[in-house]
Amino acid sequence: MKRMHVHIRVADLAHNISFYSALFNAEPAVVKNDYAKWMLEDPRINFAISSRTDETGLDHLGFQVDSAEELHEMNSRLAKAELPIETEEGAACCYAKSNKHWTVDPQGIAWESYQTLDTIPTFNEKEEQQGIASACCTPAPVATAIKPKAAAACCAPSSNKSSCC
Repeated sequence: MKRMHVHIRVADLAHNISFYSALFNAEPAVVKNDYAKWMLEDPRINFAISSRTDETGLDHLGFQVDSAEELHEMNSRLAKAELPIETEEGAACCYAKSNKHWTVDPQGIAWESYQTLDTIPTFNEKEEQQGIASACCTPAPVATAIKPKAAAACCAPSSNKSSCC
């Protein structure tokens, strides 16, 4: 079963956790010092926020799926849209290890379809090892197609985004 995914960059994580907890009438399923996530059933959504850069606003949208078959189906849908697709196997970001497909819509909004395989203890393993902090983890080829502000916040040219969310 598919679950809509929304990720928003926020300036004040605690204030936003309070706001979205009230809005959703639920506490987050995951809370870290720079990240929170709600796994809601009504509506069925994976709603995440992070405070890793000074940039705020929509980070990316997507669909979380439960199986490799559903992920393949989502990739087929993306292919029909005839826009660039970036595939990541075993990506380690947003405190999770996942298989993913990324694209951008005609407005430049990043879209992610992914299957979570496991949890990890850091937001992004490679960035944590290198001491780098970024907002999202859109892979570099997709990020360059996103509006310049978002690409700079998500994927600095010097960083390797092959294992990011």
